[in-house]
Amino acid sequence: KDAIDDLCNATSLHIFQTPSAVNKIKQLLKDKPDHVGVKVGVRTRGCNGLSYTLEYTKSKGNSDEEVVQDGVRVFIEKKAQLTLLGTEMDYIENKLSSEFVFNNPNIKGTCGCGESFNI
Repeated sequence: KDAIDDLCNATSLHIFQTPSAVNKIKQLLKDKPDHVGVKVGVRTRGCNGLSYTLEYTKSKGNSDEEVVQDGVRVFIEKKAQLTLLGTEMDYIENKLSSEFVFNNPNIKGTCGCGESFNI
């Protein structure tokens, strides 16, 4: 039980944001003064089991893990906290797309289209 408690209280539960992700979230929140940050979670869907969710939030949920980096608040839903352990959140823009990307060290496999993953 002590090892589990230590793991749940460790700072490694946090999502680490790249400067690109931080800047994009700041830019998106400028137009939404009533929102305090973004919430990250995982949902069951896709051909491989899980996919990420990302939405604006007006408040911290009771069981959300809060990560503050360079003034940007990211809240991790309770049921996603262990799934996202040590994940890097990035924002990538190129000629064909722009998107948030999660570099998750816990993933064991992904589907062919990259929309879902399994742990």
